[in-house]
Amino acid sequence: MQGTILIIDDEDRLRQLLARLLSLEGYHVLEANNARNGLRVLEQEDIHLVISDVKLPDKNGIDLTAQIRQQYPATEIIVLTAFGTIADGVTAIKNGAFDYITKGDDNDRIIPLVSRAIEKAQLQFRIRQLEEKVSKRYGFESIIGESKPIKQAVDLARKVAVTDTTVLLTGETGTGKEVFAQAIHQASPRRSGAFVAVNCSALGKEILESELFGHRAGAFTGAVRDKKGLFEEASKGTIFLDEIGEMALDLQAKLLRVLEMHEFIRVGDTKPTKVDVRVVAATNRDLEREATAGQFRLDLYYRLSVFRIELPSLRDRRDDIPALAEQFARQSALKIGKRDVLLRPDFQQKLQQHDWKGNIRELKNVIERAVILADGPELTPELLPYDLLYAGKFTPTGPVFDLAQVEENHIRHVLHHTNGNKTEAARLLNIGLTTLYRKIAEYQIS
Repeated sequence: MQGTILIIDDEDRLRQLLARLLSLEGYHVLEANNARNGLRVLEQEDIHLVISDVKLPDKNGIDLTAQIRQQYPATEIIVLTAFGTIADGVTAIKNGAFDYITKGDDNDRIIPLVSRAIEKAQLQFRIRQLEEKVSKRYGFESIIGESKPIKQAVDLARKVAVTDTTVLLTGETGTGKEVFAQAIHQASPRRSGAFVAVNCSALGKEILESELFGHRAGAFTGAVRDKKGLFEEASKGTIFLDEIGEMALDLQAKLLRVLEMHEFIRVGDTKPTKVDVRVVAATNRDLEREATAGQFRLDLYYRLSVFRIELPSLRDRRDDIPALAEQFARQSALKIGKRDVLLRPDFQQKLQQHDWKGNIRELKNVIERAVILADGPELTPELLPYDLLYAGKFTPTGPVFDLAQVEENHIRHVLHHTNGNKTEAARLLNIGLTTLYRKIAEYQIS
């Protein structure tokens, strides 16, 4: 099928003749004899092109054009006008119609005109599908979790996303701050602009300044041409400043100027450059305490924290761990070409018992490792790292005084280190292989 066309006309003979003509061209054609029935079809089908008469029994075709363009912006409309009502066709174009055809006089124009309208509509449908895919991947729908802490964070982010307010995301490392920043961008009026992410701790002061604000040719050795900074690249969009607490104090002053005056001065330049960009910043540090101690600009902290969202740690939302683990397992299996993956209940239980100091990032890495190691579709506890597998099982809350317990723990650690190679373990323990076998049997080490 080359596309789907809906013809709305109360003249049965003309409608059926036009439908027959377009069907022979390979189009999928639907019909409606009034505006009400036509709108019902639009609700149920993806229509690329509507061909509608100006004079309908229950609605003016010009008004119908405006309604369709508002409700179905990817759908194109061609208006059918009678001789003497060409002005209506022109008005319909102003309301968003692709073009108009005069009945009886434009027969040679119909097929080429329909072809161009369908081509434009199909492109718009593809763009819409890509936008939906991007929104699903990077929007709030990508944030997994039903626990109260994560729902509260998402609710706050949704509310601030539709504004242009600066946002500060705080929380431990690995809690998904960049995911939240992307979701805020996708839900904002700036979604069609660029989303630029910068890790402020990954670059030195001079390099970071040049990357953020750009430079003029000759500003420093190696600057052979003008360079746009990331703030300019993100204009009309969003810039995400991760680890903002690592930014040098003099760069903080330039950032403050961007937030307050919407301008900055490139390295080696004398004139300010205007920029229209939204700033979302993130940190795992206590900026308020550091600002009070003079290690972070207090005025910048107040400017950044206009709207602050604290992202919960994974141990504060343990009920979400199984769902996150299943998602990461599917993604990891897909990457390495495994079809099925199943998380056994005892495997999930171990995950929920762990403290996850690295939060979601640590969980993702552990799951990817388990999927790679698994011989079959099942993920079992034995695939987990040693420290996670035996967390809390061999380490009491207080100090270990029992010598046998200390010895057992140490042998387990060494065997884990050697991946079960007993000869190598005996060498590292500086004991005989026979002695090691005896200790393994004594402590029932699998």
